Amino acid sequence: MRVIAGEKRHLLLKAVPGMEVRPTQDNTKETLFNVINPYIAGSSFIDLFSGTGAIGIEAMSRGASKVVMVDNSRASLEVMKENLRTTGLLDRARVMANDALAALTVLEAEKAAYDFIFMDPPYNNEHEKRVLEKLKDSVLVSGETRIIVEASKITDLSYVPQLGFEIYKEKLYKNSKHVFIRKAE
Repeated sequence: MRVIAGEKRHLLLKAVPGMEVRPTQDNTKETLFNVINPYIAGSSFIDLFSGTGAIGIEAMSRGASKVVMVDNSRASLEVMKENLRTTGLLDRARVMANDALAALTVLEAEKAAYDFIFMDPPYNNEHEKRVLEKLKDSVLVSGETRIIVEASKITDLSYVPQLGFEIYKEKLYKNSKHVFIRKAE
């Protein structure tokens, strides 16, 4: 696992030991950032269920100016901070040791919308649904915000329009997918 592009490209990142965290594969991460790269420079980015921190680190390496990384696993937080130190980005990231919903509540109190909200929750537990329900009327989401869900290929997101969002793009991989969501017009 490595940083794909930007100022920290080619730096290697550590993985969380065991099978609890499944880091986004480099080719999948590269495809994701190929889609959003034109909008990353100077952006604000939330990485929920951050794990190793690879997605948030990639966003910073490519020029995101404000990155919040959220996880509630002690092992993930230790590896994430080690990866941030390795890349020299620890002072540029905001690391929150919270579950996703609690972190969003804290961030809402700051009353600022984000350009990107990325989530890669444990598969098939409907965490993404609870997060999207929380974001439905949140100040964190503007008409410009792009919400990206990494999920198993079989995850059903047909409820998204009922929450006032629309799916505007989907990228399918062998066992997973990226679903790109924004406020419905």
